[in-house]
Amino acid sequence: MTQPRNVSVSAVEQRLADLGLELPQVAAPVAAYVPAVVSGNYVYTSGQLPFVDGKLPAAGKVGAAVSAEEAAALAQTCAVNALAAVKSVIGDLDRITRIVKVVGFVASEPGFTGQPAVVNGASELLGKAFGEAGAHARSAVGVAVLPLDSPVEVELIAEFS
Repeated sequence: MTQPRNVSVSAVEQRLADLGLELPQVAAPVAAYVPAVVSGNYVYTSGQLPFVDGKLPAAGKVGAAVSAEEAAALAQTCAVNALAAVKSVIGDLDRITRIVKVVGFVASEPGFTGQPAVVNGASELLGKAFGEAGAHARSAVGVAVLPLDSPVEVELIAEFS
């Protein structure tokens, strides 16, 4: 029988838990890169796909195979995965003083123009998890295709102390 571990949960992770979310293990890179890098007081994440238990829950272009609403939920998953990558290099999400920038990529069917609403899935989650410190600069970019035919990919920059 295993002994329970006495592990304290950060306030940010508790807010995520209150939303029904849990940080996953950091996804293994699908190419030659690392999930996150620290430079000074900033963490830069690599683009995070919406992996759940090592698999993409959906594939294809937004506006065709994937609805904008489904894609927004996937963007939220990307943000959770990005936070897991941040935690892997700074140890505690409560050290984050500001989410500085979010970049969201949306594999878009020609004519689809709802990229900002899709990336709101990530932005709104970060606001709920960090409050004012979650307000960030952002880009929402439509692209032809993403790795593994993922509908969305999100990266972020976080400042920490």
